[in-house]
Amino acid sequence: MIVLTLSAILGGVVTPLLLQTFPLPNSAAEALRAGLASVDASAAAASVPTVADWLKSVIPTNPVAAAAEDKILALVVFTSLFAFAVTRIPAARRKIIADFFKAVEDAMLVMVGWVLWLAPFGVLALAFAVGAGAGGAAFGAVLHYILLYSLVGVIVLIAGYFIAVVFARWNLRDFARAMIPPQAVAISTQSSLASLPAMLAAARSLGVPERTSDVTLPLSVALFRATGPAMNVAVAIYIAYWLDIPLGPGAYIAGIAVASIASYWAVSLPGALSFVTSIAPIALAMGVPIEPLALLIAVEVIPDIVRTVGNVTLDVAVTGAVSRSDKGSVD
Repeated sequence: MIVLTLSAILGGVVTPLLLQTFPLPNSAAEALRAGLASVDASAAAASVPTVADWLKSVIPTNPVAAAAEDKILALVVFTSLFAFAVTRIPAARRKIIADFFKAVEDAMLVMVGWVLWLAPFGVLALAFAVGAGAGGAAFGAVLHYILLYSLVGVIVLIAGYFIAVVFARWNLRDFARAMIPPQAVAISTQSSLASLPAMLAAARSLGVPERTSDVTLPLSVALFRATGPAMNVAVAIYIAYWLDIPLGPGAYIAGIAVASIASYWAVSLPGALSFVTSIAPIALAMGVPIEPLALLIAVEVIPDIVRTVGNVTLDVAVTGAVSRSDKGSVD
């Protein structure tokens, strides 16, 4: 929870600083805005919540209306409260609710499969329309986005080495050497799950007991995506930057809060497949249009490699910290 929350805060703080340090040329930004002319930036800017509006809308009086109106943060808060309430009812009834929502999840994933089957045609059409409207200048804007977006993930990756040295108390050289195989698998497959055997081997070579690594690492693959909050917030902020939409403190608070919480139950799909489902709730909470996500998904390959390498590295580093803490409690 600490790492994921700090990751979201890092994304919300570092991305604006990077945009100030490495600004996008006005000509490239204007070209891309011209290509995305279908996005109503003024309407989106008007929807950015103030701090007072955000505080009033955190807990919805009508969760169905909140869902229909795209009030994602309020819906996430209600879902969290509802989930805690479910833990207080008898196990038999709790199982009925779990089975129901599991069936809903399975049905939704089937629908997602249909959409993904058609997605390449939509991305091609959108890319053609943007290219025709923006010309070659848009390429520079997209390249700037890829580099800055990936840099946010690299910063989280570096934080993994810091955790390994400070909290797991490993030698930096030993940790870096042990992480080469799982990172190589992560680069080639873009999958934390595929990297799990190499991660287990790395943890054991670093002295993590099997009783810790065999439990913690599989759970990490399923639940712990350290780069997700930072990089997802970065995308939403970058879209606002592209479309010249000002973001107030309330928008940043909402985006960071949703990114921190939503990562706990993010769908375990490859980055390119879960790109929109992971970032759209954050963008909606910040009042940022989600239409550009359909274009950005086409250039997700390189950032997704950074995501996976960062997640794999943090998985092992935090497992080492857990192991060190467990040894301390036993001692």
